[in-house]
Amino acid sequence: MRFEWDIEKERTNIQKHGLSFGEASLVFADSRTIYISDPDHSLGEIREIALGTIENITIAVVIFVDRSGNDEEIIRIISARPATNLEKAQYYSADI
Repeated sequence: MRFEWDIEKERTNIQKHGLSFGEASLVFADSRTIYISDPDHSLGEIREIALGTIENITIAVVIFVDRSGNDEEIIRIISARPATNLEKAQYYSADI
């Protein structure tokens, strides 16, 4: 799996949420990550939400686009932030 993102967007994300996209990519290594479609914000591409842990420490919400194709899995990270208490509860209560 390969990750890509806009460097300027990542800088803004770090300032706003304290989370780099490199850190956020670790959510995809969590076997309990919850994936949710995001049709309300999918205007030109299908956006999805991943809710999972970063190294079993921080629960994060990652907005991304799956750009996989030609036998290569590519995830473009759009934004990332720490999960709210409600989202944490959703993660812990998921029946996986």
